[in-house]
Amino acid sequence: MLTPEDIKFYLGIFKGLSLSDLNELFKMAHSRNLKAGNVYIEQGAVSKKLGLISSGLIRAYCIKENGDDITLMLRWENQFVASHDNIILNQPSRFIYEALEDTSLLEFDYERIQAILDNNPKLSSHRNLFLLRMLAEALERMESFVLYTPEERYLQLMKEKPNIFNRVHNKYLATLLGVTPVSLSRIRKRIAQTHKR
Repeated sequence: MLTPEDIKFYLGIFKGLSLSDLNELFKMAHSRNLKAGNVYIEQGAVSKKLGLISSGLIRAYCIKENGDDITLMLRWENQFVASHDNIILNQPSRFIYEALEDTSLLEFDYERIQAILDNNPKLSSHRNLFLLRMLAEALERMESFVLYTPEERYLQLMKEKPNIFNRVHNKYLATLLGVTPVSLSRIRKRIAQTHKR
């Protein structure tokens, strides 16, 4: 049963939906709790699950042939988490999605949602918005490596989620930003000194 606070929150996330539309979606959802270290989506997984994080933090990463662990994405409260490979490309996930903290989320089966969306034109536009958002996020990340310096990428992440640096290991943040942990320490030190002036 959704509380009034839940309804307000989810109507903000799923903009334009009526209460009855929202109820239709939530009939297909279930709550899921992950402990820190639990894998949410395995590498090679093909299930099209879609989670809306209510609390916690999930990291998408891959392990290179040399054993290096590369963080590709972080997802936190009020954000969706799903495998781009599964949802957009219809192929097995190349990455591992792991909870970095105890995480609670609302989980949907994307294929079941699609069946409902196909029969409801009003809801169908939300599928397109969701897919476009996933593509836009991937494009923004790629562009950030072309257009911005590592320091600018760091400042952007600070702006999006100021407390993320207290919640994520430096080595994960460094690979997310495309730098070494030593370079990340230098960036943080330089920015701290700038703010002291």
